[in-house]
Amino acid sequence: MKECPCSESSIPAHLHFEDVTVEIQSKPILMNLSFQVNQGSRVAVVGPNGAGKTTLFKAIVGLLPLRSGSICIHGLPLGGHIDCVAYVPQREEVDWKFPVTVEDVVMMGRYGKIGWLKRPSRQDHAAVQSALEEMRIANLAHTPIGNLSGGQQQRVFLARALAQEPHILLMDEPFTGVDPATQESTLQLLDQLQDKNVTIILSTHDLNLAASHFPLVLLLNRRLFAYGSPEEVLDPVNLQSAFGAQVFSLNGKAVVVDQCCAHDEEHLG
Repeated sequence: MKECPCSESSIPAHLHFEDVTVEIQSKPILMNLSFQVNQGSRVAVVGPNGAGKTTLFKAIVGLLPLRSGSICIHGLPLGGHIDCVAYVPQREEVDWKFPVTVEDVVMMGRYGKIGWLKRPSRQDHAAVQSALEEMRIANLAHTPIGNLSGGQQQRVFLARALAQEPHILLMDEPFTGVDPATQESTLQLLDQLQDKNVTIILSTHDLNLAASHFPLVLLLNRRLFAYGSPEEVLDPVNLQSAFGAQVFSLNGKAVVVDQCCAHDEEHLG
């Protein structure tokens, strides 16, 4: 397996982007991204609509080809690790009419270990059951996914990620359209996974949540505008540059206002 450029370091970064450009239909979506995420880190990816956050995640899991540059995991290029990355997509990207049960979806998280033509082992069934119980949806195991609420759907995909036992967990807007209880259980799950040294990268439009629950924030809009602590990244100058919008202070919070929506953030200075 060919080594990545980051493997020249004595301790390769867990995830390493070097000058990555991604195009869709010849249109650049991400341009010249370079950054690294160390193992066990917890990173919030923020930016306006159309910034390329979903494209970023799809590139990491190999769903979109790179126009140029490289992405490495544990010092090896994409494909060098089997089932290393779990991806929780936006719920809008899933066909909820597909005729599968909750248990079927969670078992998909084991396919990298089972292989597509083999039957699940006792260990696989135990991992699925444990994930269902941890997300408190064991009672829904035989329910068709189309019959679930938004919060239940989110829990199913979190359970699938748990069953996969990943090194890196990618979550694309997991808090959109879910109830407060699901948001709280998701944040608790992130704490548990971080205790196990799992790297977590999550996209969100909620700047307040990014600042209060993530030690690192990556500010993206086609290119990388800033990456570091919330205090360093989420200041009015960076936000105005990335969002192309007005930023003002309201009750100790910075508010980003564009043509379609507003984003709040506390204590951005």
